[in-house]
Amino acid sequence: MSDTQGESKYSCWDFLITCVGLPLFLTDIGLDIWAAVIFYQEKAYACLGVLLLLLVGSTLLAQAYSWLWYSYDNFEMKTKVEGLPTQRELTVLHVCQLGVYVREIHLSDITVSLTHDLSMLRIIETFSESAPQLTLMLTIILQTGHLDPVTVLKAIGSASAIAFSVTAYHRSVRSFLPDKEKQQITSSVIYFIWNLVLISSRLTALALFASVLPCFIFTHFICSWLVLFFFAWRSKTDFMDSSCGEWLYRATVGLIWYFNWFSVAKGKTRNRTALYHGYILTDICILCAVWCWKMSTDPPDFVIEPMHALITAACVVAVYILGLILKAIYYKLFHPNLDKNKIKGTSTEQQPVNVPKVLGDEVDAAPSPPPQPCCNKRMRKLAESFYC
Repeated sequence: MSDTQGESKYSCWDFLITCVGLPLFLTDIGLDIWAAVIFYQEKAYACLGVLLLLLVGSTLLAQAYSWLWYSYDNFEMKTKVEGLPTQRELTVLHVCQLGVYVREIHLSDITVSLTHDLSMLRIIETFSESAPQLTLMLTIILQTGHLDPVTVLKAIGSASAIAFSVTAYHRSVRSFLPDKEKQQITSSVIYFIWNLVLISSRLTALALFASVLPCFIFTHFICSWLVLFFFAWRSKTDFMDSSCGEWLYRATVGLIWYFNWFSVAKGKTRNRTALYHGYILTDICILCAVWCWKMSTDPPDFVIEPMHALITAACVVAVYILGLILKAIYYKLFHPNLDKNKIKGTSTEQQPVNVPKVLGDEVDAAPSPPPQPCCNKRMRKLAESFYC
């Protein structure tokens, strides 16, 4: 469908992915409650505390972004549902951690610019809640040596939420790229696979380390986040409309980079991506090596052969390398690029259009017809991201 204000078309596949994301989101909430109850009944108060910390921190972060974006747009509502509460009532809804659900409801009045904000919020929630929770679930499995239904369901739900959020966001960003070549569903499937492989390897390595040194995983996160936050600051990002909002965004980028790579700055990202993956691959090797060392010096209650531990660690590293290979194949063969001759031929006749500033994805920047009005101010800001 298309917007009356000249917004990009929203394909059936995009609508389907967005709709699938909502029940997954609601299912994830239900599993959160279930997991909290189980932890309480089993008197696993440490795990319960970590879970509640992740839930509260994630929702506070998402609500903060949602309210800031409404304020940047001068609380100009774009749907009938959003227009029902007054500005004061909308502020109260965000304070009560219900503001994001107003955006969720507007699926019945869907346009590309609106779902772009929603996709960004889901990405933020994914890497501030789902990814850490999946690490927690894997850590419990490794420490206990057995599976239980709630742990398995929560792990599957978190993995599904991560995969759908990243894929949906990628398609949402491409929906705003002018003169783009249409992205086929096959391309999205490959994109989903290599992201899933890379993220799974990263989370597994973190879980292995946390299972033997649970206290030091927090130290590892803080130290890594400080490094990544520094590089986000050095990237001179310009996403938010206020200085405080921009610092919040850079802190969020550091959090996301702890799990997965997103391009956030103008310019070619090939060298930045290579540096990032080199850093993460080295970190994964160190985490797995520490786990193997602890398995040999202080083995758990259940029996695990030293050779099996070594093979497990090697597989985790190999899976990450496999993900990098799949990523290279995707950008070489499946990434929908523009025809360079067409770009060259139209560049002298057309002016660049303003495309949405993105939270972090590698997309094509190309000339296009003159800009058309857009109801979302963030979509008017120029974003220059280059694929690797």
